[in-house]
Amino acid sequence: MTSKDAISHMARALAEAEAAAARGEVPIGAVIVSPEGQVLASAGNCTREFSDPTAHAEILVIRAVCAELAEERLLGCSIYVTLEPCPMCATAISFARLKRLYYAASDPKGGGVEQGARIFNQPTCHHVPEIYPGIGEAEASALLKDFFAARRD
Repeated sequence: MTSKDAISHMARALAEAEAAAARGEVPIGAVIVSPEGQVLASAGNCTREFSDPTAHAEILVIRAVCAELAEERLLGCSIYVTLEPCPMCATAISFARLKRLYYAASDPKGGGVEQGARIFNQPTCHHVPEIYPGIGEAEASALLKDFFAARRD
């Protein structure tokens, strides 16, 4: 995977985040890519739309790809997310056996990877993906800041 590919996949995740914001959802997007580099699924947060606190972008794309492939494990696949996954999503990423996690912005309040619970550092974690933070960080951070600033006005 080239850095150009990673930037392209993160751009798609950012587009999903922008679409989520337009629906009034917290602007987080995710994309799962096959080992060959093909986009298998993309989604933005839908917690309000679905009245489901588990409808995070990461969960939605994992469910979609598992259903499409009729597999519970996504061996060799990569996930691109616009915000550091929360503990629930980090655990799902581990359970799905995703090979790589790329995320844009860190989440000091709710992150579960390099912040907070640090799911992949726990002795109960059975699979740890390769982690690549910071791709598209400025864009993702600005989108989140603008979204929440508009809510406070």
